Amino acid sequence: MTPEPRHPPIVPAYGGSALADLASSVAASTGIPECHNVLGFEPTRRSCVLLIDGLGWEQLRDHPAAAPFLSELALNSRPIMAGFPSTTVTSLASLCTGAAPGQHGMLGYQVLEPGEGRLLNGLRWDSRVDPRRWQPLPTIYERAVAAGIPAFHVAQGSFRGTGLTTALMRGAEYLPADSMGALAARAAAALTGNGRAYVTVYHGDLDGVGHVFGVGSDAWTKQLAHVDKLAEHLAGDLPSGAALYVTADHGMVDVGPDERVDYDAEPALRAGVALLGGEPRARHVYARPGAAADVLAAWREVLGDRAWVLSRDDAVKEGWFGVVDGPMAERIGDAVAAMAGTAAVVATRGEPRESALFGMHGSLTASEQLIPSLVYTTV
Repeated sequence: MTPEPRHPPIVPAYGGSALADLASSVAASTGIPECHNVLGFEPTRRSCVLLIDGLGWEQLRDHPAAAPFLSELALNSRPIMAGFPSTTVTSLASLCTGAAPGQHGMLGYQVLEPGEGRLLNGLRWDSRVDPRRWQPLPTIYERAVAAGIPAFHVAQGSFRGTGLTTALMRGAEYLPADSMGALAARAAAALTGNGRAYVTVYHGDLDGVGHVFGVGSDAWTKQLAHVDKLAEHLAGDLPSGAALYVTADHGMVDVGPDERVDYDAEPALRAGVALLGGEPRARHVYARPGAAADVLAAWREVLGDRAWVLSRDDAVKEGWFGVVDGPMAERIGDAVAAMAGTAAVVATRGEPRESALFGMHGSLTASEQLIPSLVYTTV
């Protein structure tokens, strides 16, 4: 019998304490219709959500000296869960729609385009794919504007107009900001220049540093200190009666060289596989016709207790993606592998860039799933 991982996966509590619920709760507390205040946030006319890419709850908890402002806020808060896969594409979609992955359909870093026989990379996009069709739900920004509430998204200028931005941030006025100072200043202007406002701010450098140098490295800790100052500046610039919410899209784990299984060097993993999707910590495995059962069995056998490996139907049944709307199910792999511990399935030939990363994320461990839900309000 193939050994199972020692601990069960942390399945996101969609509808109660997931990132989508934070997004919906902030929106509802700001007066945006069709959103539910699941987390019970106090009403406000102006809200700002700061999403720090890669800042998991456990990483913040373990480095209080580097982030005194955020750590103080964390003393009176509890973590929420990112969603599955715990990766930027999926989590940003949850933040921007207030919906679980199975509804917005952004189900991972690389997922199948049904009927096309190819993968869509959610970060790099593909001009042949219409972002509005791929992610069909109305965004929170669209709902806000329809209700007469100005909506803004503040982020790096190069992200403006991309497929991912169109899929997720449509309806928002995009405010490009290519430094921490610009992020804080543009967000403050959007909040203070309007009687009501819904503002989201995205900062991605901590994630990038973690990927290259690892979580808790000297470089990562120094970057966290800069992020802490960004949050403190945003809080200090809040106008009266506004609220700042600080969260993340996922945490991260360090994956050593001995913890990597190379798909490209493992014939048993490749047998019967048409496409390898997802990313090293969360794989969508798409089987050739008639091979799904054999692929599932092989992946379970090879990975053993290094992963939770389920069929598409079982992953849906177990609630990994939340409620899955019918057409979105086709984007899920025939087998879904969520890595346990600090293991990863890399593809050194097919994905050399992703396989070379040190810090990784995507799975259902506490280090990846638990994220902050911090609140700072003015009177």
